[in-house]
Amino acid sequence: MELFIIFVSVIVLIVFLFIFYIIVERAVRDGINNSVIGRYLEEKHGIKDPQGDENLNDDTFKGE
Repeated sequence: MELFIIFVSVIVLIVFLFIFYIIVERAVRDGINNSVIGRYLEEKHGIKDPQGDENLNDDTFKGE
């Protein structure tokens, strides 16, 4: 019986963490995109969401 309670607790924890991740990810993405600073960066510097398969671990500078 103890093993079942531990198993259920672990499953509930995993579900809770997944839901928490989704909430935080949406809040950050929507918050940044809709904020004054986010809109300013997009208009002034042309910073947009990554398109396609960009290598995010590339250390080379591809700036101005």
